[in-house]
Amino acid sequence: MPMAMWRLIIPVRNRKKRPMLLKETVQPYLNIQIVSNLMNCQTFTGFRKKTQVKYLTKKLMKVMAEGKNTGFFEDYTYNLVPGKEAVLESHMLEVCPSCSDGKVFIRVNPLSMGDREDPARLVFTSKEGKGIATSLIDLGTRFRLIVSEVESIKCPEKMPNLPVASSYWRPEPDLLTGAKAWILAGGAHHTAFSYDITSKQMQTWADAMGIEMVRIGKDTTIDGLKDRLRWNEAYYEHR
Repeated sequence: MPMAMWRLIIPVRNRKKRPMLLKETVQPYLNIQIVSNLMNCQTFTGFRKKTQVKYLTKKLMKVMAEGKNTGFFEDYTYNLVPGKEAVLESHMLEVCPSCSDGKVFIRVNPLSMGDREDPARLVFTSKEGKGIATSLIDLGTRFRLIVSEVESIKCPEKMPNLPVASSYWRPEPDLLTGAKAWILAGGAHHTAFSYDITSKQMQTWADAMGIEMVRIGKDTTIDGLKDRLRWNEAYYEHR
């Protein structure tokens, strides 16, 4: 079968301060030729667990959303109080201020890991509204894009000691079903989030790339998701 060809511009840091051609990575169902832009970059030697999600999904979605209302998050903690279930999302450094609901502060707080200097980080809370959280995973013989529809809501408590930007999500159709579906599909704890991009748009991109996509939304049931994963496995094995 023909492989899909596409190019993705990925800015990353390089201590040598010079642009380099990023290495081509080939998978049976997808040929991704990653090309550097004019910014500083480094050789991308292959798909690693964190960077494949971080740079493929986040940078792609940033381009799709024209740089607005899109950022990088990970699960920090869960509110399991019955009737108030939600997820506190955050990340150390990479949450885009376009997601903010107001003022953005720059604060320097102690960093208790990595034996590094205390970093200056953006601190804010994200705006309310519906959005999607995505995870792109490598299954060995193909890629799977997982899209979870979520609603960012107001956090019930202030968190003055949280030294990073944050968002407070309620996954569809609820936290219990959404989390279980996410785990069954293989979703990572790092996600690319957007207020402006829809599940339908991500499905269009996945179809164009020949990538499997799994959507978790208001109509999702665990039994239905398990059936979908089984059907997808058979389809991609024999197509």
